[in-house]
Amino acid sequence: MKVLWKKIKKTKLSIRLIYLFVFLIFLFSYVYLFKSLLLLNKIETTLRIIVLSVLGLLFLLYTFFDLILLLTKKHKTVVITSFIVLLISSASIIGSLAINKVYVLLASINKETVIYTTNLISLNNTEFTNNDTFNVGIINNETDIEGNVLAYELINKENLNIRIEKYDTYFELLENLYNGKLKGIFITSNYQAMYEGYEAYEKIGEEVKVLYDYSKEMKNQDYIESSASVEDPFTILLMGVDSQYDGLNANAAFNGDTLMLITFNPHTLNATVFSIPRDTYVPIACLKGDSSKINSSAAYGTKCVINTIENLVDIKIDYYVKINFKGVVDLVDTLGGIDVTVPNGIKFCEQDSNRNHAANALQCIESGFQHMNGEQALAFARHRKTLPAGDFQRVQHQQLVVEGIANSAKNLKSINDFYSVLDAVSRNMDTNMTTKEMMNLYNVGKSVIFGANEGSMINIQKTYLTGYDLTMYVNNLRSNVYTFQYYPQSLEEIKDALKITLDKKKPTLNKTFNFSVNDTYTPVVVGKKYYTVQRNETIPNFKGQSIAYARSWCEARNITVYVNSITEGATGYNDALENDTIVNQNVARGKLVKDVHSITLDVIKKKTTSNETTTTTSRPTTTTGVVDEGEDTTATTTKETTTETTTKKEEEENED
Repeated sequence: MKVLWKKIKKTKLSIRLIYLFVFLIFLFSYVYLFKSLLLLNKIETTLRIIVLSVLGLLFLLYTFFDLILLLTKKHKTVVITSFIVLLISSASIIGSLAINKVYVLLASINKETVIYTTNLISLNNTEFTNNDTFNVGIINNETDIEGNVLAYELINKENLNIRIEKYDTYFELLENLYNGKLKGIFITSNYQAMYEGYEAYEKIGEEVKVLYDYSKEMKNQDYIESSASVEDPFTILLMGVDSQYDGLNANAAFNGDTLMLITFNPHTLNATVFSIPRDTYVPIACLKGDSSKINSSAAYGTKCVINTIENLVDIKIDYYVKINFKGVVDLVDTLGGIDVTVPNGIKFCEQDSNRNHAANALQCIESGFQHMNGEQALAFARHRKTLPAGDFQRVQHQQLVVEGIANSAKNLKSINDFYSVLDAVSRNMDTNMTTKEMMNLYNVGKSVIFGANEGSMINIQKTYLTGYDLTMYVNNLRSNVYTFQYYPQSLEEIKDALKITLDKKKPTLNKTFNFSVNDTYTPVVVGKKYYTVQRNETIPNFKGQSIAYARSWCEARNITVYVNSITEGATGYNDALENDTIVNQNVARGKLVKDVHSITLDVIKKKTTSNETTTTTSRPTTTTGVVDEGEDTTATTTKETTTETTTKKEEEENED
């Protein structure tokens, strides 16, 4: 070694430094590339081995042969080979940087931390005086970050002088805020987007003010770990988040107006898409099975939504993706737009992504083939109010947008476009899919783009949940609202299609086929049939009706009727009403008949003459029920009943 070192020292210093510098750069670039290629997991494993092997061999050749050239003083050759190796090293470093950039962008999609924010809000016309102790509502759930945990932290931080009242649901909080029983409530900062879709709160953004605002970055409490693999058939739930901000790194609660369940088979490239109507009436998992509109589950976070849908379709959801609608604009624009054929008869204008209703900001859509930009695609996916079938047509439009995005993604032509797409996605998406699983989707994309069959594409099976409209009283929403009651047969067909895609059920072969060249081919939409089934019925408003009518109606439906007689002098008595007129009922109108077994009716009973008798069927002891539409229930009964005044708590229990 000493002899070798003496010979090296005798070489020209400048050439020696060039050799040493390039040697170190080559070594660094090789190690950096080696570590970067390991991040690619199962992507092009053979190609990665070849690249590393070739570069490793070149490194050894340069190290030894250029050393010999240096010792033999062939300086010109050393300079030329060093320059070539330097170019190779630079390419390796650039490639490593690109790989790491993609990996970081993908990793940022999986939000490990979230900025949670709670607001203490009150109605605009609520007045507060100095040192005034006022009552404030809070969610009665110690695991609710924004409705409970941060609320208490804010109370302690600001040393608020308030009286706390606890409620089980956010709709109870809002109801009591609006009726004046509460001066303030703690709620997620995303309250406007979540609740303005309900008629009672459609102007909530204008009607309330924020008294206090408190944010805290915390570990994502709503994360659900998955043990699935994208190399096998899997399910993924897409949840739309309607936010006025660009980015998705805040708030556990969101509006659940867009819920799309997709089952995908990477072996067959078959996908089944089930868009769930926002008003679908189902049991909500986190409300102890109490049924409500499915979009209300989103107020309690991702876990509640997923558990609710899993119970509905009887399929485990492997992955979820929350997508900020604002991100759709960036994504579609980055892709250069998407091609969509808008169904016949469609013509509307929708606000832009910033909720701007100004004429120059409206996005107008008409039927026919269109190449949509981001704002147009968002308007097409978001609009429902003027559509003949409302939300049902909207979910079909959303499926068309997803299909358009999938097809446009095949046309990316540069690495910069790819980075732009990843950047838009990473900022506006949250998922429980690991970075390695996202990397593995490369093989699926490769099958689509470079499949064995030219023009290979993902085969998307559309679905349509069929049912009927029903306005009914929903407990957790505290009011009569529109709901969608699905036909069980339609749901079963969709469930079968989802399971067939997952290879959990074998398809039924159709052994007959009719074809005519004169017929236009129409793709089959699973579940889109109309069924003749008995529809749900609701309790009517009996107030103002005769007891005879109510008895007849209830007896036909096996509902036991109890009568609470309201006599002269009792609260609720109205001498202007005829005898036997119903003035109150303890079961709210709109309740499903199948859930009601008995009903107590408050009935006007006027004094009778000695020649008249009154026959009344009553409970041995009757308590007054909750009044529908807020009427007083305190009453004095006839001899057959006992007078009792209910407490507010009893009234609420009776109504529930």
